[in-house]
Amino acid sequence: MMNSLALDYPSDKLHIVWVTDGSNDGTNDRLQTQWDGKVTVYFQPKRQGKTAAMTRGMTFIKTPIVVFTDANTMINSEAIREIVLAFQNPKVGCVAGEKRIAVQSKDGAAAGGEGIYWKYESSLKALDARLYSTVGAAGELFAVRRELFEPMAPDTLLDDFILSLRITMKGYIIAYCTNAYAIESSSADMREEEKRKIRIAAGGLQSIARLRPLLNPFRYGVLSFQYTSHRVLRWSVTPFLLFALFPLNIVLLFSSSAPVFYGILLILQILFYVMGYWGYYLSTKQIKNKLLFIPYYFLFMNVNVLKGIGYLKQKKANGTWEKAKRAES
Repeated sequence: MMNSLALDYPSDKLHIVWVTDGSNDGTNDRLQTQWDGKVTVYFQPKRQGKTAAMTRGMTFIKTPIVVFTDANTMINSEAIREIVLAFQNPKVGCVAGEKRIAVQSKDGAAAGGEGIYWKYESSLKALDARLYSTVGAAGELFAVRRELFEPMAPDTLLDDFILSLRITMKGYIIAYCTNAYAIESSSADMREEEKRKIRIAAGGLQSIARLRPLLNPFRYGVLSFQYTSHRVLRWSVTPFLLFALFPLNIVLLFSSSAPVFYGILLILQILFYVMGYWGYYLSTKQIKNKLLFIPYYFLFMNVNVLKGIGYLKQKKANGTWEKAKRAES
């Protein structure tokens, strides 16, 4: 709450709202008691998941721009000003802030891998924005024009992604704002990080089905190309092809007229998997080696895409999830 009150924005124009549906730890009571008059709290005992809470909360919002963030993130004081500035472009329907992982004195595999991943992801988002539009926003910090908000099914797993992409389907773009950022602690360990990655992968597969029109390049042009190459392939075809490369390489080694070439490729693949396994081993010993975290985290992410298929079938119409524990700051 202190982070919200420290935002550099006129207090008469900044309305802070907390939606605490299903909270049973007294958060809503503390907010109403300690910050009465400075924050509006919308609470109901029934827990239906984040998407349902977001949709319910939006029925009370009247401001033209709505900024979403999570309770466990810290945003920079200039974030709101930077976001509002981006909306001066009438073509912008959504603004995606940058997600950053808090750097600890001794990062484990979860922090090291996630930190590297988000630096890579942030670079892709910035390049996407330069080409046409960022492909999706991260729920830690993003904003939309209120009139463009569209209620989503309560079982939606990636509300931020689907909401922001549906806005682009209306002819708007998603601006990427590196000067507005949210800092979040990494998962406590790789087991907790696995929970997140499986859920995100399942949400990605769900999103592909619910955003089917975006696959039509004749209708959405460059946006369709960006969406397919950046997201759809990552959540669908790529993991299967990745793990098919190794046996395919062996077949080509013994059946091709260029065994030396395929032999080198096989050695490189084996080396990559060995590095990934060694990164995993070091992570169990809490030894920091970010170079080995890269192959480990890459393989870890793709394995969890496959696990996401089972998660999606299991969750069905349930939009709630088990919260992953975060590392202590």
